[in-house]
Amino acid sequence: MAKIFCIANQKGGVGKTTTTVNLAAGLAKVGQRVLMVDLDPQGNATMGSGINKRDLALSLYDVLLGQASVAQAALLADACGYHVLGANRELAGAEVELVELPQREKRLKLALTAVDADYDFVLIDCPPSLSMLTLNGLCAAHGVVVPMQCEYFALEGLADLVNTIKQVHANHNRDLKVIGLLRVMFDPRITLQQQVSDQLKERFGDKVFDSVIPRNVRLAEAPSYGLPGVVFDPAARGSKAFIDFAREMVRRIDRLP
Repeated sequence: MAKIFCIANQKGGVGKTTTTVNLAAGLAKVGQRVLMVDLDPQGNATMGSGINKRDLALSLYDVLLGQASVAQAALLADACGYHVLGANRELAGAEVELVELPQREKRLKLALTAVDADYDFVLIDCPPSLSMLTLNGLCAAHGVVVPMQCEYFALEGLADLVNTIKQVHANHNRDLKVIGLLRVMFDPRITLQQQVSDQLKERFGDKVFDSVIPRNVRLAEAPSYGLPGVVFDPAARGSKAFIDFAREMVRRIDRLP
């Protein structure tokens, strides 16, 4: 059975897409079968996996509207080793069209049940806003992975996200929980980041992943080549950190009930 996780944070610019594509590539490198779902109409995770969003014959838009199955729409990102259910600007229109459809918040969950046996992990790259698309992701997921920078404003965004997860858990998805917090773009030389990191561990305990993703130029360069950093430069510090994180994810999921 596939374990489905949203990569989410209601604060923008915290590295959600970078985390999604590099975790997907890292999991693929350690032998996992992975589907990456791009739930953002900007399609950055699609492009960052080496797939041109403008050339998609079928996309997540078609899946949500019941015009295609996940198996029909998913593409193999050859260089990356995982499958991609891609997105483009069409997906923005799904927001309006979903309103009239039955079980509108569970369209993604229902579509993913058909490929449950085909993957070990399904990673969903969520947009920063709480929209019908994000709600579909949260309703489909077993848990949420929260990438966050160690800055004080990030703590406020985390509180908002935790409240959202509680609401979705209470009203739509009793399986939903926070799997863990991932510290990203981390620079240990900055005292403030160390302080916030310590606060996170003090407050959330083992919900904070041991893995830490450092601020790394090669990770930032990789999207311009249409690749995750893990594939673009496997020897980079950031890439090695994502491989370690992928291994930690597998271990943590094995311990889940």
